Amino acid sequence: MLSLSHRHEDGARLASLLWEFGPGWRMISSAMVGGGIGPGEWVLNAQVVGAYSRMDPVEHLIELSPAGPGVAMMTAAAVERYTRAHDGGVDAVATVGLRVPTWAASPEGVPDVELRPERAAAPVPVTAAPAPGTINIIVAVPVAMTDAALVNTVMTVTEAKTQALIEAGYECTGTASDAVCVAVRADGPQELFGGPRATWGARAARAVHRAVLTGARAWAAG
Repeated sequence: MLSLSHRHEDGARLASLLWEFGPGWRMISSAMVGGGIGPGEWVLNAQVVGAYSRMDPVEHLIELSPAGPGVAMMTAAAVERYTRAHDGGVDAVATVGLRVPTWAASPEGVPDVELRPERAAAPVPVTAAPAPGTINIIVAVPVAMTDAALVNTVMTVTEAKTQALIEAGYECTGTASDAVCVAVRADGPQELFGGPRATWGARAARAVHRAVLTGARAWAAG
């Protein structure tokens, strides 16, 4: 179950998206709270201000999170504008912020470029800490998977994200602060593969692609 809530913090009204799975799920995530592979009952995607400067983000996320095992991530993107897509039993949710689109293999010492708020054609180099622009993705797959298949699915999700961004007109592979979480069932026969041509990997890829593409186009529209 997805629920959206708001809080006032740092002079702003900020949204948080909580996906409550309940018991019986296993998750793989790159998030600061609940990262790695392990049991999980919820995923929190919490919005923070663009000029976020707290030095205790883990403790901050724990303060905002419910009890029990789960995953918590943060973003400066407008969480209330989250996008959602489904494919063959797979459910994907994305929040998309593209203030600083980034190529993963950028030359050393070359600064990233920040898109101006009006999405000007001429980007500007980032000379100070930019307002974060993060793409957070949460995917629910209703089958069990081996650890290797979980890693494989994260690869597939990332590839689908990049495909969507390029199709939306962004010359990037993502942003430097993207986070991902894939949730699968804890019990039952385990899938061995999560690649883009495996049954469940393909469904995850299509769902993520649609969610990110919709979010990227919405971000560009303002």
